[in-house]
Amino acid sequence: MDVTAGSWVAAESVGARAIVDRPLAGVVVRTRGGSLALRVAVERLRALGCEVGADGTPPPAGAPAGWLGVVAAPFGGPGEALPECGISWSGPVGLPMANERDVQAACGIAHVHGRASGGPRALRLDYASVCAGVLTAQALTAALLALLRGGTALAVRTSVAQAALLALTQYLAVATGERSDPPFPRAAREGHGRPPFRSADGVWFEVETFEAERWLRFWAVLGAGPRAVAVGWPAFQQRFATATCVLPSELVDVAAAVRFPDVVAAGAECGVSVLPVRAADAPLVPAPASPWRLRGLSGVAGPALPPLARDVRRPLAGLLVVESTNRVQGPLAGHVLGLLGADVVRLEPPGGDPLRGVPPMAGPTSARFLALNRGKRALEADLKSGAGRRAALRLVADAHVFLHNWPPGRAGAYGLDHDDLAPVRPSLVYAQAGGWAEALPPPQPMGTDYLVQAYSGVAALLAGPGEVAAPSLMTLTDVLGALISAEAVVAALVARARTGTGVRAETALIDAARLLRATAAPAATGPLNAVTVTDLAVMAHDPAFADVLDHTPHAVYSRAPWTFAPAAHPEEAP
Repeated sequence: MDVTAGSWVAAESVGARAIVDRPLAGVVVRTRGGSLALRVAVERLRALGCEVGADGTPPPAGAPAGWLGVVAAPFGGPGEALPECGISWSGPVGLPMANERDVQAACGIAHVHGRASGGPRALRLDYASVCAGVLTAQALTAALLALLRGGTALAVRTSVAQAALLALTQYLAVATGERSDPPFPRAAREGHGRPPFRSADGVWFEVETFEAERWLRFWAVLGAGPRAVAVGWPAFQQRFATATCVLPSELVDVAAAVRFPDVVAAGAECGVSVLPVRAADAPLVPAPASPWRLRGLSGVAGPALPPLARDVRRPLAGLLVVESTNRVQGPLAGHVLGLLGADVVRLEPPGGDPLRGVPPMAGPTSARFLALNRGKRALEADLKSGAGRRAALRLVADAHVFLHNWPPGRAGAYGLDHDDLAPVRPSLVYAQAGGWAEALPPPQPMGTDYLVQAYSGVAALLAGPGEVAAPSLMTLTDVLGALISAEAVVAALVARARTGTGVRAETALIDAARLLRATAAPAATGPLNAVTVTDLAVMAHDPAFADVLDHTPHAVYSRAPWTFAPAAHPEEAP
């Protein structure tokens, strides 16, 4: 059955290009409530083409943080139920929560963010609410995709607490994995410090490299002794996993004796990225017209997306996603697509992704790796070789989505750019999860979380009065960037279903930073909720979290942040 045949007519009348730019054109949504999570969802749905308005009534009792209901769509049968979504604060978590600070305290965000400073500390951003808003828009868009594929109308339930737990899933896995070493690095005997560093001329800055040799050369050029450099490397390398970074004070002192232009020059010489920590209102390149940079790839219509059976509840079931990703942003984006029902296959280098072996372990595989990649299949292929590229092309020929987070230029070097894949799969959704997009000119610095926080002004938003602006060592833009990337894929799939043609979606960590800046508001102060997590391993075994966490024999992970069930008919809707 060609489930997109009817919607193809609608796409022709509006124009395929317009549908790609605004995949939800013609959809009308009504809302109830006023939380930040709801407001974020509304703005994202509007950017996708929805007409959204408030109906002026309070949200239903089960959705105190907001409710959205589709009241009209240019697809689906007449008189049928339409998708809706309710947002709560606690969701299935058995603890009372009524605001962002409650969620940050009770679900571990304050604990992870506060590790670097010695105790639980709330983020001065409503981070969990922003994540929940993106997940809400994403889920409602996925429910509309289910309608396009002939499935039943779905009712979505999500919560700010579930968004927070998804954001922490890698830290939760690390805290509950099989451990032989202390969970966090100890301070060096001769004193300690942490990034960012302050130069001799008063510039605070962040550095980034994934290679020990470059780290060694960089600090040697600045004048640091080899012992301090060697002691500092493990803590610096592991900060993405531990949310701490205890460095020898010698490195801080060495940086303080060098002018910032000379630090930048040393970075350029050694292949280490160096960026200043900028103010919260630092100018950024104007945002693109679409947060997802959607554009059509070809005018050739491919086969319809496979139909979705009426009894299937996961909107992306039956769709194949091929990903070639590493670290956090890309793998988590693929993981979210898998939670929505997609079959996800990873392309990994010969011998497998090196992160599979990074402790703590969960059986034979890294707990942190599994937090981002559970349920995915894997195919090993050397993409630098002709044989590996051919293996990738064979896999993509049957795929609906190809997702990567390679640095600029690598897709072309592999012969796997969108133009290379279009002849193989004209109707492919080609998704790139990058770092900087158009925000910085080439050659760009490494597109990683802490550099993006520093340069974008997010680090400054986190600082309290009189405090030095410093990025949170919790991976804020990596996680939110992953959610935005998955959101882009779902939106592109809707455009592909309505037009029949391939779509490119490009997102970046800087998009997450822009969203955090746009939603920043004066932070609440005062003590945290009395229910404040101080140990993720203890939280993992708290019965209050039993319905939102997956307990395996080796580690604990967060579950999907939403549930899907058949939607009520209009006369039965809340």
